[in-house]
Amino acid sequence: MLQSPTQPTRNRKSRWQREPIVLVGLMGVGKSTVGKRLAHRLGLPFVDADNEIEEAAGMSIADIFAQFGEPYFRDGERRVIQRLIDGRPKVIATGGGAFVNDATRALILSDALAIWLDADIDVLVERVRRRDTRPLLRGKDPATVLRELAAVRNPLYAQAHIRVPSNNAPHEATVRAILEAIGYGAP
Repeated sequence: MLQSPTQPTRNRKSRWQREPIVLVGLMGVGKSTVGKRLAHRLGLPFVDADNEIEEAAGMSIADIFAQFGEPYFRDGERRVIQRLIDGRPKVIATGGGAFVNDATRALILSDALAIWLDADIDVLVERVRRRDTRPLLRGKDPATVLRELAAVRNPLYAQAHIRVPSNNAPHEATVRAILEAIGYGAP
């Protein structure tokens, strides 16, 4: 039976057991914004993995990419996420490529509740145009890059325990959909 694209879908885990919640998805989908609001609603700490990476490296993600390249960044990202998934309940927003790394994805799937925030490319393009800080978009057409990334990454994101659409609506609607999907009280 097909589910409406506006409804959350479940894969394996369907209820939150107070393990860390990890938000995954393409850049611009709202992982940080939704994550902060979700953490507040659940009374949990919020951690943005990208901010933690920048703090650990003492430089911006753009500078890490420019000086050392993407493979170096992904290795640091894997180590930071491994440190963050410590068994304590919290909401973690990851960078768009974190879930692509096999080891990072396996860790998230085994020790956390992975939630894929999914959005149409047109919605993402509108959102990413607002900020010029994304290294993978520098000097490129955002729609083309996002379509290429979606083709590679969406099958991996689909392994997340829960998929929640992040439509062109207030972020609070996405938070309510997540709360419903994890079985957390009445949103």
